[in-house]
Amino acid sequence: QVLLVESGGGSVQAGGSLSLSCVASGMISSPSCMAWFRQTPGKEREWVANFYSGDNSTYYDASVKGRFTITQDNAKNTLYLQMNSLKPEDTGMYYCATGASWSFCRSRHYHSSWGQGTQVTVSS
Repeated sequence: QVLLVESGGGSVQAGGSLSLSCVASGMISSPSCMAWFRQTPGKEREWVANFYSGDNSTYYDASVKGRFTITQDNAKNTLYLQMNSLKPEDTGMYYCATGASWSFCRSRHYHSSWGQGTQVTVSS
């Protein structure tokens, strides 16, 4: 079992930046795929980005590509999401997740471990 704890959310105006962190502890597999998802009320949880430690590859949803950067510090067991040029539509609860294989890392159905979430609010 892996415990994930997110932090770094907050409220910013459009065009601003936030940096999210997700600290992992427990039985962390290697290589592993870790992902960020977000969810707004009434909508399904959607994939934002993921990092695969096998080859340090990164993947982004088209809506955030070029604005968000996902990184991982293996020494600190921490996943980051740097969010720049934020838009009101980026508002939501952001969750980190792990447990799925690389092939299914973008799917919310296959991750076995989830954090409690951190709220991001972007005002226009």
